[in-house]
Amino acid sequence: MFTRAITRRPGENLAAGLTGSRLGPPSYGTAKEQHDRYVETLVSLGLDVIVLEPLPGHPDAYFVEDTAVVAPDVAVITIPGAESRRGETEAIEPVLAEYRRIERIRPPGLLDGGDVLMVGTHFLVGISGRTNAEGAAQLGAVLEEHGYTWTTVPVLRGLHLKSNVGFIGSDVLLVSEGYARLDALKRYEKIVADNAEPYAANTLLINDRLIMPAGFPKTRRMLEATGLEIIELDISEMRKMDGGLSCMSLRF
Repeated sequence: MFTRAITRRPGENLAAGLTGSRLGPPSYGTAKEQHDRYVETLVSLGLDVIVLEPLPGHPDAYFVEDTAVVAPDVAVITIPGAESRRGETEAIEPVLAEYRRIERIRPPGLLDGGDVLMVGTHFLVGISGRTNAEGAAQLGAVLEEHGYTWTTVPVLRGLHLKSNVGFIGSDVLLVSEGYARLDALKRYEKIVADNAEPYAANTLLINDRLIMPAGFPKTRRMLEATGLEIIELDISEMRKMDGGLSCMSLRF
């Protein structure tokens, strides 16, 4: 059960952020409206939402998830894989320190929070262009100290593990094509997002309600069969910057 979330408003310079998409530059006005709606949705689901102001000089800082991994009794401050984003962690640490004991990833470890998915008491840690084996091992050591288990998962496509794999309750994962066959995920039941809708795999399960990106009807029909209440949010401007639903908050 989540009770809190930390978010950060996008800044007017968000188009200067990192992206590999070919969807065109984002609109600041539209992105701001979409972020406001995102925050309103988290509040409607019972979360106390901390909304931080844009971080000067860091156009990607509204993707706060990459700065930390938050477990029920510890928060691990990351070293983001993109060098331009490493200053973001200094700003998030004092906020999290009010709620959790703080641990930190150390060089040469690299870790993006978007590569870490909590499934009950087990953590899936993606090895990607932003997270290396050393960063995963350091995180795993901290998690083990607090009674959690973890495994690594190769990121086959997209920026992060959670770009392709979402937890939708019990032992069920929503995955994009290719991930259903991974040995690292064989213990889980899986729903495979429609092949034409891989972006739909990044969802957020918040207190038994499932938030999914708007505009993916084939995958929505699959998810409706689970009986979950589904909320669609338009995050088209964040998608232009390689972002998704999970990227924009730290939930705990």
